[in-house]
Amino acid sequence: MAIDQHGDAKLQGVSIRSLPKVSLHDHLDGALRPQTIIELAEEAGIEVPAAAADDLADWFEDQADSGSLVEYLKTFDLTIAVMQTRDGLRRVAREFVEDLAADGVIYGEVRWAPEQHLAGGLSLDEVVDAVQEGIEEGEDAAEAGGHDIRVGQLITAMRHADRSLEIAKLAIAHRGRGAVGFDIAGAEDGFPASKHREAFEYLASEFFPVTVHAGEAAGLDSIRSALIDGRALRLGHGVRIAEDLDVIEEKGDEVQVRFGSLARWVRDREIPLELSPSSNLQTGAVAAWGTKLEDHPFDLLYQLGFAVTVNVDNRTMSRTSLTRELSLLADTFEYTLDDLEAFQLNAAAAAFLTVEEREELIELIAEGFAG
Repeated sequence: MAIDQHGDAKLQGVSIRSLPKVSLHDHLDGALRPQTIIELAEEAGIEVPAAAADDLADWFEDQADSGSLVEYLKTFDLTIAVMQTRDGLRRVAREFVEDLAADGVIYGEVRWAPEQHLAGGLSLDEVVDAVQEGIEEGEDAAEAGGHDIRVGQLITAMRHADRSLEIAKLAIAHRGRGAVGFDIAGAEDGFPASKHREAFEYLASEFFPVTVHAGEAAGLDSIRSALIDGRALRLGHGVRIAEDLDVIEEKGDEVQVRFGSLARWVRDREIPLELSPSSNLQTGAVAAWGTKLEDHPFDLLYQLGFAVTVNVDNRTMSRTSLTRELSLLADTFEYTLDDLEAFQLNAAAAAFLTVEEREELIELIAEGFAG
């Protein structure tokens, strides 16, 4: 299957970009347009490593392709630096929604950490309001262009810091005003969800949904902590749940697998995995299985019945889109439109929406894939 320069491909005669999609794991500070970074950096007097947008895009991709989450995260120093003003945050959020709409996304959840955007003198409430303004401007622009899209904020705390309870309270304060869920992100190894148990207990008492980065830079203990201490309804990445699977025998297309207790719980409870194929390769999250997409345990998890979803993680760093991720998976594992639809239905069912809203989303996906 030929994938064009925009990451699109035709599958069974249908453009993958044209299909309705749900994006659950998409970082705002990892999704800036290179030209926007250059312009905002110039306004703020910040030096950039490349003066042309294409060259800057190359720089991000090269820097992120390190095989280490710690090195990968260093690229965010630049993007976060240009997101310290109300206007900068509004612009980035507006363009983010416009880019999602161009990607065929009809529902998205954008995660970002307000505590990282206070250097310009804004308060936590002000930065959340600025991002929400940008999101709504982007939704209006998409609607004017004939594309209906809805985007909710996942208010995120940095797991190596000590502000998680404060950020959890911020998320609740903005519930109904854009915030739909909570997350912790950043360096995973050494900073399990248990370190933020007070925040998670507070969120649970408020019946506020949580997703937790786990099973990316750390393994099964991190996933276990996300589920038990974090009370996570979804796993951010979660790809290393495959470490709890013992492949006993492979015969053709059939694989005999022995489940560990954690993997069986995640599979049987249909806890969604927010898998990000390209990013997982860049950060070394799947290094135990190999270095190429064909080595990624995505297909194994899918065939075993896990609730897999497809995500971009960071569009700028991975130079990707949801369309491209789906195109690459379809090409690598010979997926059909039915498979791609299953991934979108899994994501719709996992969205932090009401039952009625999720059912409506599922109907829109079914209609879109039916043509």
